[in-house]
Formats: sequence, structure tokens, C-alpha cells
Amino acid sequence: MYAVAIDGPAGAGKSTISRAVAQKIGFLYVDTGALYRAVAYDMLENEIDPADISAVCERLGSITVRFGYENGEQQIYLNGNNITGKIRTPQISAAASAVSAIREVRQFLFAQQQDIARENHIIMDGRDIGTVVLPNAQVKIYLTAAVEERARRRFAELQEKGIPADFNEVLADVKTRDENDMNRPVAPLRRAPDAVLVDTSCLDFDQSVQAVLSVIKEKIGQGIK
Repeated sequence: MYAVAIDGPAGAGKSTISRAVAQKIGFLYVDTGALYRAVAYDMLENEIDPADISAVCERLGSITVRFGYENGEQQIYLNGNNITGKIRTPQISAAASAVSAIREVRQFLFAQQQDIARENHIIMDGRDIGTVVLPNAQVKIYLTAAVEERARRRFAELQEKGIPADFNEVLADVKTRDENDMNRPVAPLRRAPDAVLVDTSCLDFDQSVQAVLSVIKEKIGQGIK
């Protein structure tokens, strides 16, 4: 099986670009960040502080989080309920950043990520895919963009979904997530030594997709459509 690991900071477009690339080459797209968002959603629903390690770890024994696919689109199920449409708010983003820094949460979700990679040709995106989850992936890409551009994209995404947002708050949230993700003690955001850097600051969506496709085709051209 072929694995493409795409890492990068919040708002870099990893999910939308990875999904589009996966569709073009017939790979399964796996958004690992959605798993952490699901855990964060559960904590907030149960009035648990996402940064309270002992409380979060105690709650983990009462939840199940799994992937599902409908018409080729990834769905996230929490205790059997589809919560895919409920986990893309700034509040969930901040909570997901907190729970993802907890070692036990990462261990809780680790096996699912590796299992799906063993069974499918995949494109998996996240923060530590190339460094921790899939260190032997045939293709590793570090996808990034300037922080202001990432905030602009996130703001536009929220507006499109009808979610109230303030640009300055979104920008502050992106900066905070960068700080948290890069400095957390467990699986911090890092560019793997063998990852190809793709900066999309000056690229539109189609150009970004083509840039990622070019890297994949160069690495495993014989293994894709």
C-alpha cells in the first residue's frame, strides 16, 4: 500500500487540498485532525476542560471515535453518532489543540490511524503524520502558507459555512495553534527531514493541488493513476 503523509500548521489547506488530490489519484483521504476534534467535542459537551489531563483521560474510557465514509467523503462518528458537521468551529479548534497535546489521547487514536493505512492507499494529513504516525510513508509533504493567508482562508471557510467569526480572532487563534502545536511536549508539529516543503502562500487552490500532485507523481508515479 502507498501512503502519502501531509503535515503542516493550522489553516494551511491540508484537508481541502489532500481531499482533492486523493480524489484525483484514487486514494483514500484521512483527516486525522477530525479525530482530535471529535475528542474535543465530547469533552466540551460533557463540560470537561480539554486541558485537564486527568479528567480527559478518565473520559476516554467512555467514548468511541471512528472513521466512516459516505459517497467517498470522510465522516466522524462519536459513540455511534455522526458529528462531522459539528466539529469545525473555532471553539472546537482550540479544544482540539489542547487535547492533542495529551499523550494518552494520541495513543487512544494512534492505532486507528495506522490500521487504515495498512488496508488502503491513503493520503493522511495532520501534524505528526510523517514524523510519528507514518514515518515510513513513501511520500512526505510539509504544506504551509503565511500565517495571515492561513487566517484569511480559515475566515472565508467559516463564512461560507455560515459560522459567525471575526478575522482578528481567527488570526489570533491560528497564531495560538501554531505556538501550541510546535511547542507541545508530545508529537510536536515538525517538518520531517525527508518531507518536501510546499508553500501555498501565493498559490490558488488549483495551483496548490497541482503542486502536491507533482510531488506525489515524482515519488510514486508508477503507483497512481
